[in-house]
Amino acid sequence: DPDKKTEVVLLACGSFNPITNMHLRLFELAKDYFHETGKYKVIKGIISPVGDAYKKKGLISANHRVTMAKLATKNSDWVEVDDWESSQSEWLETLKVLRYHHQKLLSPDPTNSLQNAIPLSRPGRKRKQEPNRHEPVKKKNQSPDIKSVPQVKLLCGSDMLESFGIPNLWKLEDITEIVENHGLVCISRAGNSVQKFIYESDVLWRHKNNIHLVEEWITNDISSTKIRRALRRGQSIRYLVPDVVQAYIEKNNLYSPESEDRNAGVVLAPLQKHASDSKN
Repeated sequence: DPDKKTEVVLLACGSFNPITNMHLRLFELAKDYFHETGKYKVIKGIISPVGDAYKKKGLISANHRVTMAKLATKNSDWVEVDDWESSQSEWLETLKVLRYHHQKLLSPDPTNSLQNAIPLSRPGRKRKQEPNRHEPVKKKNQSPDIKSVPQVKLLCGSDMLESFGIPNLWKLEDITEIVENHGLVCISRAGNSVQKFIYESDVLWRHKNNIHLVEEWITNDISSTKIRRALRRGQSIRYLVPDVVQAYIEKNNLYSPESEDRNAGVVLAPLQKHASDSKN
């Protein structure tokens, strides 16, 4: 039945150091895109800040980054922050975070009462079994216009997609599983270069139907890097980040020349891990 809508959960992984208005806009742009296709219903957005073990230069503590993200999304009725990834003691591949959130949708934790308030598993679907991710088997008495298992798609900017090309940053089989089983939603202002990047990659090209390119017409060039630079120089960041985030940064004096030097000279966790994997 062509009228059925596939439920989508948008997952954004990244440093969020700090979260900016641009990060929040990515969710809005993606949601508009999916709803305009008429085939999808976006039910949730999840912000998952990376843990400290990622070892990126200038990365301040996950505690602060998660708090800022929560402040930034307090007024959103659909985007939330999840600190599962950031509370792990070691760095986790993005694929593992996607799998975790997919699993969580399949079998919501009964101890979490909030989860119970939201009937994620539709009546009539057995919790344990996992139907084929793309076309779940229709059960009787299911809400007629929704396919049963929401798809968790990775929401990213074009820089993340292009980082697939950096040697040892991503494992090829991870990229394959992400685009094959989950899907990518890429917000790009130069859609052209992203399309070229997909064209030049065999694995992305093979799964290009699972990569959604969303054109950003009202361009927004705010980046966390530029925000930190302004803060180090004592310049205003108002209207670039939510007011509550700005207030939190000021109150805790978060970004400084010293904080930017954190992890200087340390190799990023994925590069360390994948380099050692290839040696073994």
